[in-house]
Amino acid sequence: MTLCITRRGIVRSLAALALASTALTGLTSPVAAETALRMAVPDPIGSSVGRAATRFAELVSEKTGGEVTIEVFPDGVLFGGDQNAAINQLGAGALDGLILASSVYASFEPKMNAISLPYLFSDYDQLKGYLGGEPGDELLASLDRLGIHGMGFFLRTFRNVTTKDTAITKAEDFKGITLRTPNNPLFVTLFQALGANPTPMAFSEVYSALQLGAIDGQENPVEVPYNNKFSEVQGQLNMTQHIADSFVVALSKTAWDTIPEAQHDAVQAAADQMISEHDAEEIAAEQGIIEKLKEQGMQVNQFADGELARVQEIARGIYPQFEESIGADFMKKSLEFVQK
Repeated sequence: MTLCITRRGIVRSLAALALASTALTGLTSPVAAETALRMAVPDPIGSSVGRAATRFAELVSEKTGGEVTIEVFPDGVLFGGDQNAAINQLGAGALDGLILASSVYASFEPKMNAISLPYLFSDYDQLKGYLGGEPGDELLASLDRLGIHGMGFFLRTFRNVTTKDTAITKAEDFKGITLRTPNNPLFVTLFQALGANPTPMAFSEVYSALQLGAIDGQENPVEVPYNNKFSEVQGQLNMTQHIADSFVVALSKTAWDTIPEAQHDAVQAAADQMISEHDAEEIAAEQGIIEKLKEQGMQVNQFADGELARVQEIARGIYPQFEESIGADFMKKSLEFVQK
């Protein structure tokens, strides 16, 4: 029998020991003071990430008996909408907690780009296994040097390209399209390889840029064009499913250390439960969102026969350019994981 020890498992075991120790003296100890934390998210409270944060807060309160509480602040209000600044603030302890896309963390820890290698994952089960397994544990541990305590990842559905008029059904259809991308070299390099004109810009500027015709399209999981009413300025939903992404659930090291040690296990269990629930909900909701976008007038396009393989070949051709930044060993580990 092989014993598999993960970082999250160690945290749970140590905290469980502390909890048992506390239980022995709990009958004569005074009630612990509440630890109140604030968690920032970049999107509205009713969005996918907003709902995840709300559920996490509920579970933390429930599992700690109210000893630890979390208040959720949506719409990036705690970090002025600047997601890179949010990570700096989290590491410095100015933010207690944050849920933010792993692709944003890649600007601080390039190893995170492994998650977003184009067409790395064949399905959501494979993505969940990666994020919840040894590769995910290694990525969370890489945040320690930033002063950030990573608790887990929950998946986002695969990213797709929306455009105003151009239907993307073959590799050549990318050529010349001006697409907004995150400010991440991996995304830029991918769309350059496909012949598009990637244009990094802040997400807050995307709707107006689409409306004014400054860009032809954007790429995101389907919930993003739905929640942000992009159907008003985009006519084509192209099911390219080119990149996986995820959200990192994290506390600052300072905030983690303020939580009573006996409650670490409970807080981690809350994160684990929220992630499991949320992953299932996201996957189940994707097709319904696509249908709603169709009802709003968007045309849904799939690759023609044989074209997905052509696009995948082009996209995977950029892998060697990111081997050094991701790390040759971790790149190898990631590729071996999906080839099991």
